[in-house]
Amino acid sequence: MHTAYLTHADCLMHDMGSRHPESPVRLRAIDDRLHAAHVFDHLAHHRAPPVQRAQLLRVHDASYVDFIEASSPEHGLRALDADTRMNPHTLAAARRAAGGAAMAVDLVIGDEAANAFVACRPPGHHATRSQAMGFCIFNNVAVAAAQALDVHGLERVAIVDFDVHHGNGTEEIFRDDPRVMLCSTFQHPFYPFAGADTANARIVNVPLRAGTDGAPYRDAFHAQILPRLDAFAPEMLFCSAGFDGHREDGMAQFGLLEADYVWITEQVMAVAARHAGGRVVSVLEGGYDLNSLGRSATAHIKTLAAL
Repeated sequence: MHTAYLTHADCLMHDMGSRHPESPVRLRAIDDRLHAAHVFDHLAHHRAPPVQRAQLLRVHDASYVDFIEASSPEHGLRALDADTRMNPHTLAAARRAAGGAAMAVDLVIGDEAANAFVACRPPGHHATRSQAMGFCIFNNVAVAAAQALDVHGLERVAIVDFDVHHGNGTEEIFRDDPRVMLCSTFQHPFYPFAGADTANARIVNVPLRAGTDGAPYRDAFHAQILPRLDAFAPEMLFCSAGFDGHREDGMAQFGLLEADYVWITEQVMAVAARHAGGRVVSVLEGGYDLNSLGRSATAHIKTLAAL
C-alpha cells in the first residue's frame, strides 16, 4: 500500500489577502517540492471531499457551524477574528480540509492506504468548538480523530501536534474525552498563550523556550511524550503537522531542521507500529516560509512513504 495524499483545488481558492502568511502558495510550495524530490508519483492521490455536517457536529457546536456558513461573503473579505478571514471560496476550502481529514481515516482504517497526509487548508488546530482563530476555521485533525472513534469504533487515539503554536482548539475539544490523548510541543510564551498549565493525564503539553533547536527538542519529545504515548497505547495516531518551527520560518523562533521533522515522523510511526497497526494520518497545520515548508513537508511525507 502507498501513502495517501489528499488535497483539492478548492483549497487554493481560500485567500485572506496578498500579505497574509497563510496563503494558497503554501500548497504549491509543497507540491513543487514533492515533484522536485521525485516523491509525488509514489503517492496515492485522492481528491478531498467536502465534509458532512454530521462530521463537523462531532467536534463543533451546531450554532458555530451555522455561523460559519452564514458568514461566507459574496465578495470581498469578512473577518472572523484579528487574523482569520473568509473570502467567497473559504467555506468550500474549509469543507474540503475537514472532509479530506475524515476521508484519510477511512482510507487508512479500510486498508486502502498505509498512512496518509492531508495537504489542505485552511489549517485547523486553533479552532475550538465555537470559535475560529489563528487562521483556523474547522478543526480538521479533530474531525479526523472523531471519525476514527465514532464511525470506526476505535477506543483510543492520540494526536501529536508539532506545530510551533499550541493546539489550543484541539485541547479544548478533547479535554474531557478519555478516548483521546493530545501531545503538543510548542514555543512558550507565544501565541495563543495557552497550554503551559493545562496538562492532565491525557493532555501532554511540552512548552519550550524560543531558540529551541533539534537536540533539546528531541530530548523533550523523547522524555515527555514517547513514554506517555506508549502507556496510552493508541489504536491510531494523528499528526497536527506544523512546519513553522523550522529555523528559516520567521513566524516563530525555533531552530528545527528537516532532519528533525524526519525524526519526529519516525517516532510517531514507531509508536503506531507498536500499538496501532502502523495507522497514521497527518494533517497540515502551519509553515509559512515557503522554501522550508516545501522541504520539511516533503521530508515528512517521504518518511511516511518509506522512500
